[in-house]
Amino acid sequence: MILCGISDEAGNELGTQVRATQELGWRHIEMRNVTVPGFAKGNLHDIPDAAFEVVAGTLSDAGISVYCLASTIGNWAKRIEDPFDITLAEVARSIPRMQRLGTRLVRIMSYKVRDDADQMEAERFRRLREVTQRFLDAGIQPVHENCMNYGGMSWEHALRLLDNVPGLKWVFDTANPVFNVDRSKPEPRPRQDPWEFWTHVRDASVHIHVKDARWDTARNDADYLFPGDGDGAVERILSDAFARGYDAGISIEPHMVAVFHDASSAAQDDALRGNFVEYGRRLGHLIARVRR
Repeated sequence: MILCGISDEAGNELGTQVRATQELGWRHIEMRNVTVPGFAKGNLHDIPDAAFEVVAGTLSDAGISVYCLASTIGNWAKRIEDPFDITLAEVARSIPRMQRLGTRLVRIMSYKVRDDADQMEAERFRRLREVTQRFLDAGIQPVHENCMNYGGMSWEHALRLLDNVPGLKWVFDTANPVFNVDRSKPEPRPRQDPWEFWTHVRDASVHIHVKDARWDTARNDADYLFPGDGDGAVERILSDAFARGYDAGISIEPHMVAVFHDASSAAQDDALRGNFVEYGRRLGHLIARVRR
């Protein structure tokens, strides 16, 4: 089992991300966005080559490996109507950097949900098949996250995606179903059930994102909580995963610290790092309890 965390949840600055990982005694990280001194913040596959070299050297010196790249490929901000060349360029930038770092998992998604009833399934499947094959040919396993995208619309959509994209695997996020409606149901749609979703994709899941949340009807938004304190069925899902022999990655994504207007402020990084470390420690205690 590999414990890690999504990098920018620990802080914006590369040094803060490394420090938080070391405070937890972990040797792996899931890289997403990072700020390298002298460069603008960006996803690992988007930052300039010079900034990437700093990241690679710093992580190597710290003895930290990148277990997974949390890419922006096909994410909730990308439309299926956008040119496919945007996606292919992200894949092309990701592969050599992942190979350099020895990273074998890449998180991808299946594009933003369309307001129209037509989700352009055939085009989504076509694109994801090509993306998946390009990564597999490079020795990298793509994993799809149930988030605000086609594959996260319901467990039924997830299975359709997996059936139509050979070689694709899953990264299951425990809290995303808490705030996503089940789009396989008629209006008024209920919110998804994390446990139900997990039972349908667990056989394809080779990575797990742990965050927890409870839906606040009055605010029409989710409150993010420590693992086990919300409605993400974290303890039940991890217990089931371990009982079934799961021994792969578990990555924390606290999502609990509000983003300040000054995204580069030291105060924000301190708050993120403190929460990240506490979250990781609590997850460690939860795992120890369910594995007794």
